[in-house]
Amino acid sequence: MNSFDGAIQEFLTTHAFTSDVANHAIRTIADFSLFKGLFPVAILWWVWFRGGRRGLWEKEMVIATFVSGLSALAVGRLLAHFLPFRERPIYDPTVPFHFPLSGTSESILRTWSSFPSDHAMLWMAVSTGIFLVWRWVGALAMAYTAIFVCLVRVYLGLHFPTDVIGGAVIGMLITLVMTRDAVRPLYTTPILRVMMRFPAPCYTLAFLFCFELVTQFDEIRMIGQSMHKVLEAGREQASPSL
Repeated sequence: MNSFDGAIQEFLTTHAFTSDVANHAIRTIADFSLFKGLFPVAILWWVWFRGGRRGLWEKEMVIATFVSGLSALAVGRLLAHFLPFRERPIYDPTVPFHFPLSGTSESILRTWSSFPSDHAMLWMAVSTGIFLVWRWVGALAMAYTAIFVCLVRVYLGLHFPTDVIGGAVIGMLITLVMTRDAVRPLYTTPILRVMMRFPAPCYTLAFLFCFELVTQFDEIRMIGQSMHKVLEAGREQASPSL
């Protein structure tokens, strides 16, 4: 743990809420998808349907923002896998601070590297896309992400401050690249063409995609992990014992 992380986490733990009710509320905010992505995703749907002079451009930006968020989530998983493993502060015995316990599954968190924060990457990428389309609402979305996603996870010891800062910066950069005029039409134009030709199935898939994005594909990931365990157990039973 570096001095920057230590100073911020010492401040948070020293001035932590002593009320059990307050800490329970903060744990709820961290664990419930309602408090993570529902707000920015709802804004993007508003932008999509509000129309106006820049209607086509705004639709392109909404698609680009969703693609940026998905890309940020994928990049976050890859970085966490290939970069050196970093223990989360709540499980790191060298961190001398006490954190309010989170209700999130311990078995999952212990195997995931703390850097970078995929929550910060995903939702700051989405908030940046909103900012590029709708300045003051985007600023609110970015502030919301910083407080209710990033700061909450640092307070609970799920991430070091540099985890969420690094994740947020990477997420913002991904959106800035994916929304550039030279890049955006390459993938938004064919998507819009398909959506205009087949609106019913496309909007249905868009709804399902947004639901999974808000939950960060937790259910799909859990199903995949369960299937992997079943297949591994089957291979072990089928292989001859030595």
